[in-house]
Amino acid sequence: MEYLNVGKVVNTFGIKGEIKIYPAHDYFNELDHLVIKEKSYWIEKMRFQKPLYVVKLQGIDDISDAELLKGSEVFVEKDEVPALPENTYYIEDILGFDVITDEGKTLGKLDDVFNTGANDIYQVGEILLPATKEVILKVDLEKKQILVHLLKGMI
Repeated sequence: MEYLNVGKVVNTFGIKGEIKIYPAHDYFNELDHLVIKEKSYWIEKMRFQKPLYVVKLQGIDDISDAELLKGSEVFVEKDEVPALPENTYYIEDILGFDVITDEGKTLGKLDDVFNTGANDIYQVGEILLPATKEVILKVDLEKKQILVHLLKGMI
C-alpha cells in the first residue's frame, strides 16, 4: 500500500477527542479516512478553523486518546486521493524530476515547491522558477522531466 502525507496533528481540541490537523493539501476537507501512526481511522466530523482542521476520528473519544496522536504525521492511501485537474500534479510525484530548458540545457533536479499565494515556485538548486504557463512548458511523468522556458533575466 502506498501512502501520501496529507498533514500533521499539531494539537488536541477540547476534551472529547478532537484533534487539530495542519493540512498539507487543498483537498484535505474531501477526505473521509486517515492513517495516523500506522492505524486507520474514519473521520466522524471535520470543520475548518483557519489555517487548521478540527477533526473527530472514530475511536478517539477523549483527550487522553487524542494526546497520543499529537505531533504525528497524517497519511491517506494514495488511491483514495481525489483526482487532480489536468496539468496539475502532487508535489511528491514530481520532486526529483530533471528540469530542462527549451534550449536543451539541464538546470538540475526539482528540489522543492513553495506556494506563494499567487503561484507555486519551483526550486532547482539555487534557481527559483515561477510555476506559470510562460515558464513551465511541460511536465512529463513518464520521462520524469520538466521542460521550462527561462524568461530574460531569470538566471
